[in-house]
Amino acid sequence: MDIQNIKILLVEDDADDVLLLGRSLQKVNAVHFHLESVPSLADGIKCLDQGGIDVVLLDLTLHDSTGMDSFRGIRAHSHDIPIIILTGSDDETMAITAVHAGAEDYLVKGRVDGQVISRAIIYAMERTESKRAVLKAEEKFRGIFENSVAGIFQTSPEGTYLSVNPALARIYGYNSAEELMSSLTDIAKRLYVDAQRRTDFVKLMQEKGEVREFESQIYRKDGTIIWISENARAVRDGRGKIIYYEGMVEDITARKEAEEKMLFSEKRFRSVWHNSTDGMRLTDDQGTILAVNPSYCRITGMKAEEMLGRPFTVMYSEVEGLADMMQKYQQRVAERTIESQIERHVVFRSGVAVDLELSNSFIELEEGKPLVLSVFRDITIRKKAEERERLATAELAKSQAELRKKNEILEDDLKMAREIQLAILPQQYPSFPLGSTPEESELRFCHRYKPTGQVGGDFFNVLPLGQNKAGLFICDVMGHGVRSALITTMVRGLVEELRLSADDPGHLLTRINRDLRTILQQSGTPLFTTAFYLVMDLEKGEMVYANAGHPKPFLIHRKTGEVEQLKNTDGKSRPALGLFENSVYPSVVRAVAPGDMVMLYTDGLYGVEGPNNEQFSQTLLLEAVRKNSGLGCAELFDALLDTVQKFSGNHEFSDDVCLVGMEVGGKPKAKS
Repeated sequence: MDIQNIKILLVEDDADDVLLLGRSLQKVNAVHFHLESVPSLADGIKCLDQGGIDVVLLDLTLHDSTGMDSFRGIRAHSHDIPIIILTGSDDETMAITAVHAGAEDYLVKGRVDGQVISRAIIYAMERTESKRAVLKAEEKFRGIFENSVAGIFQTSPEGTYLSVNPALARIYGYNSAEELMSSLTDIAKRLYVDAQRRTDFVKLMQEKGEVREFESQIYRKDGTIIWISENARAVRDGRGKIIYYEGMVEDITARKEAEEKMLFSEKRFRSVWHNSTDGMRLTDDQGTILAVNPSYCRITGMKAEEMLGRPFTVMYSEVEGLADMMQKYQQRVAERTIESQIERHVVFRSGVAVDLELSNSFIELEEGKPLVLSVFRDITIRKKAEERERLATAELAKSQAELRKKNEILEDDLKMAREIQLAILPQQYPSFPLGSTPEESELRFCHRYKPTGQVGGDFFNVLPLGQNKAGLFICDVMGHGVRSALITTMVRGLVEELRLSADDPGHLLTRINRDLRTILQQSGTPLFTTAFYLVMDLEKGEMVYANAGHPKPFLIHRKTGEVEQLKNTDGKSRPALGLFENSVYPSVVRAVAPGDMVMLYTDGLYGVEGPNNEQFSQTLLLEAVRKNSGLGCAELFDALLDTVQKFSGNHEFSDDVCLVGMEVGGKPKAKS
């Protein structure tokens, strides 16, 4: 909006008034007004239809129209251009009627000067621009609200639904959001199996302002009982009073049923379990401790309550490699290749140091998920002599590892300084290994970026993290336009600022979320950013990634033609950045093969509306990717954009679109 040069359409049939207004506006120094006057309603409409007008000054008494008919005639052709009535009639009733009908102001001739009129014009334009921005933000939020796969709700403190999305209606077994709201009028009594859960929910909201993973049993419409998990927050007015709760609901029934089935028969193992001199530990396929016997507590020097329900790494001292240990455990359990006989020196968190002989065996459950029974035997006396030599060797290895890490940090610092000079969207991509030519590169990138306005809320970057390691980051800020572009700039700055953490995607997103939340919570306007970040390691032949509420990217296996989505290990979605201060984002490790391609995209690529009010869903997008999976990166992206545009009723995208591809190894099929 340019408030230095404003074009005014004056609809006025009195030539003296036109001349007088022109002279008055010429005296205003801060703004240059371009005044175009017409004597009739018909001429005013014609001028508006030609475009280029910033604001309308309208006299209600014209030779071809009078009163509110003049206003309604101009209003019908104004295209949201602000209208200020400037008339000779000092009629308070008429003024109120006009403002209620959409006029920005009602000024009486002879009672206002050029300064007053100029201020009224500028204020009217600013109000109109603000209204447009609010409408765009509301449209974006409504799209997310209606199309989310998670249940979203707003409830009053008294226990009635204020709004729900279609996904929540489906979870609760209702045919529509309207049916749910009209039928479920008392949440405490009619939703929760245990009515006390609503009381607990309200208490947490009053004390902490939010609830995280609030699990409860609820009744569906047909009377069946399911488990849900709620993440919600309290929304307060300016005086701190709670006006409503809002949040998201996830159906966790399948997970709860699986947990119940994993309970083993205590009677069957009671005697051996309690009387054995060997320590025994039972863990699930994710490494969570389900049970320990008394001898295990004695060997580790820890109490059972300090370990139950937590990862088995809780028993170890704070040392490097615990995360890697857990990932290897989960992978080996899934492949049924866990080591069965191990000798290991262990320093437990309690400070107890022992040599152990560890044996592992599987206990298969009916649904196919195994439990691991680990038996620990203390062999400290036998291993003491061997440990002296091992410690000396380990110390040397540790020193060498620390030196290599310092060298890697120094190299990352130099690369980060170079990357700061790049534009916000990369126009050239780095080659891997670093220093190789684009033709020799083992990683090739391409992208397509289509903002719906002059600026967009999508952003991506390619980060060189090592000789054979690359980071690929993409994000999508709620809304689009200037405000979203500013947030993308913040995110870009945070990514650059936290670049030393870029080797660990989950840690990076966790840090960005905390910093972004701190920045945005001062605005008072709900803003959030979905993001996905992966690190590709060519030497290991694997990638590590983390997801913050972003559409799941596709991994295209060129050799087999298979296309799959990159999901979290536990199958759970994580909230977008900027919503919850303490959100933690886990990293996932996946193997990759030469010829594989990773495709990242923002939600503007799908969800467009077709001619029959159909939505281009993620399922249709997956089908399109599979159909064109044999194409090179650039040709694939062009084919997808063409498919979506043909599906759209107006052949346009309603939101910013960003696609980023990374091809691994092999010869490039085409240049982007």
